[in-house]
Amino acid sequence: MASPPRRQLEATVKNWEAGPAMFQGRRVKPNVVVDCGWGRLIFAHTFKGPKEVASTLLEERPGRRDIAFYSRDPHVVLALHPHKLFLDPSHTFRLWLPDYQSIAKPIREFEITPIQSEADAMGLNRIYAARGMVTVDSDFLMKHRRSRTLCYLVAKDPMTHEVIGVIMGVNHRLLFDDPEKGSSIWSLAVDPQTHHPGIGEALIRQSAEQMKSRGCRYVDLSVFHDNREAIALYEKLGFYRIPAFVVKTRNTINEKLFSGPLPDQRLNPYATIIVNEARRRGIDIDVLDPEAGYFQLTFGGRSITCRESLSELTSAIAMSRCADKMLTRRVLQEAGLSVPAQMMADGRKKNDVFLRQYQSIVVKPVTGEQGIGVSVDIRRAKEMEAAIAFAGRLGDRVLLEQYVKGEDLRIVLINYEVVAAAVRRPPRITGTGNHTIAQLIERQSQRRARLTGGESRIPLDGETKRCLKEHGYGLSDILPKGKVISARKTANLHTGGTIHDVTAKINPGLAAAAVIGAEALAIPVVGLDFIVENISKPRYVIIEANERPGLANHEPQPTAERFIDLLFPQTKTPTTFK
Repeated sequence: MASPPRRQLEATVKNWEAGPAMFQGRRVKPNVVVDCGWGRLIFAHTFKGPKEVASTLLEERPGRRDIAFYSRDPHVVLALHPHKLFLDPSHTFRLWLPDYQSIAKPIREFEITPIQSEADAMGLNRIYAARGMVTVDSDFLMKHRRSRTLCYLVAKDPMTHEVIGVIMGVNHRLLFDDPEKGSSIWSLAVDPQTHHPGIGEALIRQSAEQMKSRGCRYVDLSVFHDNREAIALYEKLGFYRIPAFVVKTRNTINEKLFSGPLPDQRLNPYATIIVNEARRRGIDIDVLDPEAGYFQLTFGGRSITCRESLSELTSAIAMSRCADKMLTRRVLQEAGLSVPAQMMADGRKKNDVFLRQYQSIVVKPVTGEQGIGVSVDIRRAKEMEAAIAFAGRLGDRVLLEQYVKGEDLRIVLINYEVVAAAVRRPPRITGTGNHTIAQLIERQSQRRARLTGGESRIPLDGETKRCLKEHGYGLSDILPKGKVISARKTANLHTGGTIHDVTAKINPGLAAAAVIGAEALAIPVVGLDFIVENISKPRYVIIEANERPGLANHEPQPTAERFIDLLFPQTKTPTTFK
């Protein structure tokens, strides 16, 4: 852990205690507030006292997230309005820039630039929305793209030019002639679907170096108290903790920070997103089996038991239709929907005939979920027999299915209406020229697990080895720097796949087919898996139906809100309607 420069830390505390807006014997600009786009940053140490800080916080606009930083007396600020304000459960860390050592030649496969275009602004907001953060008006971002006081930086994929990370820096020295020549960084966010490593660290370093080049002596940041991995990174970079606190208003954006712990912290993300929405509406929650995701919701004398997004409103018949993949196909085909050819694995001779007929097939267990036991794009008889044995571990019945090349599209329907749509892509790894493929997969798995609450990892199984072999590599090989390959062909989240929201972009014909499919299966909550030529075109096949779709995978779409609307329609409020 980095040790703070003792004299600097003591001077900082002394300055905060010196009195209103008084640093090192110099009076600075009073009542400093800066609009950051997502809300206002309130420099509490420039205000006359706690009363003025509190009244400024209470002027927060709806849908925004104001932050009062460097409060000398946060306990007094809270005491003035205990039901409207709260102390953010975060720690403040500082990097002393004169001692900071930059990396001479950073090794990374992405570029970092200031915001340059509307596309950058849209990419920034896509990441903020995916991480449950407040988005920023594009006009605001474009207006400040050349600002030396409020500095947004974005990391971009050099091939696709998509934004994959963002950070915002604030130059206190230029903002209010700060005698300490300080700065701070905020709103660090990384695309949860990216395969590039080290984006967060690179953004922090770039922002710190930018502030150092502009005459700042330190950079501060706020981090949630139990975010151990982030804290470990900051300490590795030389940050040390300082006694500075953050005060915020109680609003729906911040609710999880002041409303107390969940009924059981072991609930997975798919149950948690629903429970959080239920709590917001005053619905009583009883966790029945946290490991399996079972809970009971009660409101107005009515109780409904759920297992994640599966509830008592889904009949046993509907569930059985989805559980059996061959039965799913038959029901959908009878409803006039397009489905791929299928047959039950039935001896080598018949299996070979099916493979020769379709050239490329998918092998999967008749029952199962989360992509377990599935092998995609099988083209040779020997591979097919190995895949059949692999799928057979989950049950005696194994399906052979025509492989249809295209994008993997999941459409989620609640109450027979399309709520979310997302393209699912297989996990990819990027070579560094120094690490083996096994090491790269493990690093990618760690990132995926961290971003999904432990739900997503790339298994080092026979299917992964088969896909790597098609690329000409093995697990012990070193992948050349910048080389990008797919580790698997399946796009399931649980086997390391990534999810990209396309709800507003899908062809109306795809949405219409999804509604017909849900009605044919008679299931009120379902995730239908499509293979499409392009999401903007109507051509498709439906390959599966999931009776328990992971609603947390489709944020920022209002999946949890629509689910609670279905269960307890009397709790709908204006904010739950789109």
